[in-house]
Amino acid sequence: MKITKLFLTTVFAAFALTINAQEQDNSAIELAKMSQNPLSNMMSFPFQNNTTFNIGEDDRTSNVFNIQPVLPFFGGKLITRTILPVVSSPVGQNSSVSGVGDITFTAFYAPSKNPSFVWGVGPALVIPTNNDVSMRKWSAGPSFVILKIAKKLVYGVVMNNIWSFAGDETANDFNSMMFNPFASINFKKGWYATSGPIATANWEASSGNQWLIPVGGGGGKIVKIGKIPFNLQVQAFYNAVKPDASGDFSTRFQIQMMLPK
Repeated sequence: MKITKLFLTTVFAAFALTINAQEQDNSAIELAKMSQNPLSNMMSFPFQNNTTFNIGEDDRTSNVFNIQPVLPFFGGKLITRTILPVVSSPVGQNSSVSGVGDITFTAFYAPSKNPSFVWGVGPALVIPTNNDVSMRKWSAGPSFVILKIAKKLVYGVVMNNIWSFAGDETANDFNSMMFNPFASINFKKGWYATSGPIATANWEASSGNQWLIPVGGGGGKIVKIGKIPFNLQVQAFYNAVKPDASGDFSTRFQIQMMLPK
């Protein structure tokens, strides 16, 4: 009788541990999918560092550290993203400039109630900081995002086109498109593989210098510090098509603090 009781207790404990591990895996996967959804009804604070290598004939390096809080309003029907870049960029052979770059604010109206197919549309506004790393132009345009959320996959695209409309009259006019396709596949324990290259087209540039098209990807993991989940991610890209003044390849490191409800 005691052996039978011990056996049943062991089986029950093993079953409970299996269920708990499965629940933790499912929770990690759901958190990963939320981090990969630009329209998640979740407050988050991504800190993203982008380094570009082999710029120009002297193989210089530039760095952009983005602080980009994401805030939802009205039950997630309005999602705002503000990108505040801290820029260090080479100038000539031996010098460089640094400072806070132009601030980009985007507000997405996301009315979809379908949890597996989400879309949003809204304005993007660029606010010039008028320093050495600024375009010195106020710019605005439409922005759009659409994505599909499956059992383990999240994929979609974010895009906008921005035109300058005011600012320093001596600065160059600005007309640029951003196209950011993304895809992630999620695994157990919060691990995932991802690719999110950001392609741009500068319509004001000369022929042959308009497009920047990177290819590449990387991976990431959801971890918890205390009770707060963090999304850790690294990606690398090769610029398959690029303007003359752009670098050959880049890296992206991101830490995202997540505050799900």
